[in-house]
Amino acid sequence: MRLSRSLAIFALAVGSCSADAYFSEGWKPGQQVQRETQAASATYVPQPSQTTQAGAQPPKATPFSFSSLFSIDKLLTSEPAVALFNTFGINITERVNAVVNVKLWDERVPLITDDNYQDLIVNEPLTEQEAEDRVWVLVITVTASRQEGVSKFMDEVFDDAFNQTQIAGDLPNVKWGRIDYLNVTAITTKWGIWQAPYLVILKDRGQSLRFYRPYQIRLRADALREFLKVEGWQYTKPWSSSFSPGGKNEFIMEFMAVWFTKIYNYAVRIPKWMMVMISGGVGSLIISLLHRPSVKKAEAEKAAKAKAQARASKPIAPPPKASTPVVAAEKSAPNTDSEVDASAPAPRRTSARQRKNKK
Repeated sequence: MRLSRSLAIFALAVGSCSADAYFSEGWKPGQQVQRETQAASATYVPQPSQTTQAGAQPPKATPFSFSSLFSIDKLLTSEPAVALFNTFGINITERVNAVVNVKLWDERVPLITDDNYQDLIVNEPLTEQEAEDRVWVLVITVTASRQEGVSKFMDEVFDDAFNQTQIAGDLPNVKWGRIDYLNVTAITTKWGIWQAPYLVILKDRGQSLRFYRPYQIRLRADALREFLKVEGWQYTKPWSSSFSPGGKNEFIMEFMAVWFTKIYNYAVRIPKWMMVMISGGVGSLIISLLHRPSVKKAEAEKAAKAKAQARASKPIAPPPKASTPVVAAEKSAPNTDSEVDASAPAPRRTSARQRKNKK
C-alpha cells in the first residue's frame, strides 16, 4: 500500500515537472501549420540518463527459502485472505503492517551481526589512543522473538541509558551495540554464550571481554551510566580461559563458530513446524539410545527368556496310577455277602427220620 502511494506521488511529480516539454502553446490565428515540425517534436528522444548502461547488471534475486512458502505474513496478505477478511470488515493488511513494523528497540543503536562484526568493531578505523580508550557496550537479548521477560526489560534500560548519554554527551569513548541472540551464531558461539540476556563490555577490538548477567548488575539506566562513567567494569577480570581470545584453544571456538553458522544458514530455511517435528524425533531417538540396557544385561535376559520357553514347550509326563494295586486287592479278597456265601460249603439237609431220632 505504501509502495503504490509513493509511486503515484512520484509519477504526479514527474508529470508536472515535464509537462512543458510535451505541450506547446497551441495554434494561433494566422499561424502556418507546421506538420513536419510537429511530427519532429512528437518524436520521443530518450535522455542520456534514461539509456541503459552497458555495464549495468540486473539486481540479484533473493535466495529461495522453503520457509517463505509458509510465512504467516504472506499467507495473511495474499489476495484470497484479504478478500475473506474484507467480507468481515477487517483490513488485515494494515494490521499485519502494524505488527511487523513495531519498534522493538531504539534504531539508533547499531545492530551487530556476524557479517558486520569485523567491520564495526575489530577493524574500526581508530588512532592508537582512540583504540586504547574505545569501549563497546553490547546487550544480547531475545526480544525480537518474545516481547516479554527480562530481555525486554534489559532492552528498555539499555535504550534509556543510551538516550541519556546522547543528550549529555559525557561518554565520548563509549559505543553502544545490540546483538539479537536468535539471529547471530558465530559471535555467540565464539564467546561461549548459550543463553540470553547478557551485557558485554568489549575492549581491545574484541580481545578483552567481560560478561554480566542481569542479576549481577543493577538494571537501571542511571546505574548503568554510572557503571560506565567510573569504569566499574575494571574491577571484574576479563574472560581469560584457554578458549578465550588469545588462548591456546581459541581455534576450537573458531571451528565451532564456522560450522555452526553453516548449519544455521541451512536450518533456517526449514519451516518451524517441520523443525519441531524433526527435533522431537531426534530427541526421542537419543533418549531411547541412552535408556537402552547394557549388553550383558540384555544377554542374561535373553538366556532367561529362552530357558523359560524351553520349559514351556517340554511335554509333561502323566502321574503314576495309584488305584491299580487297590483294584487287585479288591479282586483277590471278597468284600460282599454274596461272594462269601458262594465260597462257603453248602449246608447238609436232614431228613425227617433223622430229626425224629434227635428228638
